[in-house]
Amino acid sequence: MALRHLQYQHSCPESLVRLKACREQSLRLIDGLSDADVTVQSMDDASPIKWHLAHTTWFFEEFLLVPHVPEYRVFDARYRYLFNSYYETVGPRQPRPRRGMLTRPALDEVKQYRAHIEATLFDSLPNPLPEALSFLIELGIHHEQQHQELMLTDLLHLFAQNPLKPVYRSTPEVMSESASTPLAWVEFKSGRFSVGNTGHGFAFDCEGPQHEVLLRPFALASRPVTQGEWLAFVEAGGYHNPAWWLSDGWVCVQREQWHAPLYWTQRNTRWWQMTLCGERAVEPDAPVCHISFFEADAYARWAGKRLPTEFEWEVAAAAQAVQGNFASAARFRPCPTSRDPQSPLQQLYGDVWEWTASPYVAYPGYRPMAGAVGEYNGKFMNGQYVLRGGSCATPEHHVRSTYRNFFYPHQRWQFSGVRLAEDR
Repeated sequence: MALRHLQYQHSCPESLVRLKACREQSLRLIDGLSDADVTVQSMDDASPIKWHLAHTTWFFEEFLLVPHVPEYRVFDARYRYLFNSYYETVGPRQPRPRRGMLTRPALDEVKQYRAHIEATLFDSLPNPLPEALSFLIELGIHHEQQHQELMLTDLLHLFAQNPLKPVYRSTPEVMSESASTPLAWVEFKSGRFSVGNTGHGFAFDCEGPQHEVLLRPFALASRPVTQGEWLAFVEAGGYHNPAWWLSDGWVCVQREQWHAPLYWTQRNTRWWQMTLCGERAVEPDAPVCHISFFEADAYARWAGKRLPTEFEWEVAAAAQAVQGNFASAARFRPCPTSRDPQSPLQQLYGDVWEWTASPYVAYPGYRPMAGAVGEYNGKFMNGQYVLRGGSCATPEHHVRSTYRNFFYPHQRWQFSGVRLAEDR
């Protein structure tokens, strides 16, 4: 494998320790779930939890064990078809919309598959690890962390379809401090700035190469838009006025009959929302989430503002510590802001992914990785928009200021929200 484009510094022992911790975390996420919970697929964009567990295992088998351990024999040759996601160069696969039809293998068999691959990884890999294998382990860890987040978002969508409104995890209420922290504006000067990963530490290939951008003076809102502020948009007829919407967004509103964020329901003049903690009253001071790019853009227009570019967001975030309400906090929902006097930008990381106005495209000089893993990011650089910052479902230590998440503009089952920007 050619490594000239990989942005990773060699550190073998630590990566194996973190691999073990990552694999254990995936199994902890399914504690308390039934066989049906992990098998059913609620929509084409989502995948069954059991499939996530198997696919992340297949990733290590396909890209690390098969090509790099000559004596290794695959666990089950049929799994190459069942658990390939989108790697065309690997071969055919189970159609994504039909992953929920995989009642077999059973969950216990998937756990056996996971245990087999993990044992083989720790028993068969050379010590010390060559740089190529170290990178693949690191890539596999971050790949599995992405799927841990998808497990939570896909499970929420599944439970939201159930009239019983199942509770994944019970968590306490979080007291709001928003009343004492009104929205403010944080200004940034114009200039030339370096953006993108520097090559130190792990980063996906799409985060580089580092390059310069020219920014005009701008300001970012001190916190994300709250659900209470979004409710004002709803009550002002925001979902019924085409003046605020991009053309494709307005088509979505009409076709899908959008009238509020995903998982919001109005009963007797009161708004409720489905969360991983069950159905709860909408929290006015918590960041709004489960909105599409189209909705975020429409709200910004209605508010007389705009969405930030991904480079404005990155420049603003570069000097701020990566800390916030991530999945490790076990709240599993966005929470009201807790003022930090050291950080003028609140909730920049965690709680909700923040839509930007930037299309997901390649940076100048970008080259995808060689081989099948080159399909990981580059081939999706079309028709999608960048989100930044991570969410309450994102594993801690998974994101950084250069991290680029990306989704299609109509998608809203992720924990996606919005922070406003304006020109200065």
